This record gives sequence, C-alpha cells and structure tokens, in this order.
Amino acid sequence: MTESLEDYLEMVSFLSDEGEVRVTDIAARLGVSKPSVLNALKTLAGQELLEHERYQTVKLTKKGTVKSAEIRKRHQFLTDFLINVVGVSPGNAEKDACKMEHILSPETIKKMKTLAEQKKLGPAKRK
Repeated sequence: MTESLEDYLEMVSFLSDEGEVRVTDIAARLGVSKPSVLNALKTLAGQELLEHERYQTVKLTKKGTVKSAEIRKRHQFLTDFLINVVGVSPGNAEKDACKMEHILSPETIKKMKTLAEQKKLGPAKRK
C-alpha cells in the first residue's frame, strides 16, 4: 500500500471515531481535492478496505478496520517514542511520526520498541 493510501485509510479511521465520514471531511482534513479523495477511495474499496457509494458516507470494512488500526498503532508508537525517548516536542513528534511511519522497516520499528520497553515507554504526555 502506498504512503498516500495509508494516509487516506488512517484519516477515514480517525474520522470514523467522530461519526459519519464524508468525502468533504477527508478532503478538508488532508488538504486535498475531492477528486483526489474519490480516486483514493475507489482504490481502497477495490482492496476491500472500505465501502463507498457515490454521495454516501465512507465505511471501513473489517479488513480496513484491522489495517487502519495497525497504521494508527504504528503512528502512535512513533509519536510516543519521539516524545518520551528522543525528547522531541509533541508538535514536531506528530509531524515526524507521520513521515516515519511510512518509511521505517518492520525491523527498525521492532528495535525501537525493544529500546522503548527497556526505557518503559508509556503514552506520550501531551499538553
């Protein structure tokens, strides 16, 4: 899955936490056009990660819920790691984690988790 599609899937998951998900909401949050959102949704629907009919809300499938949870968990771990282990400010940690989540290998994340466990990393303390 591409970085862009992961971002769309993650955003659908976040917006689902708040209620119904609409194309306009996704476009506004990601700062992209509605046609870009529609193209991404078509691809994600083709991968059976979500359901979307034209002019309807967007819903994650079971497969999409599992995949988006993995993405969100990785993102949250990286944010917490950057704040609690590295000492990065929460704002920068959030931005950097968003970029890192797409490029780090599973091996690197596993090693980071081991290091975090040694330091007893808990959820990030945010203001």
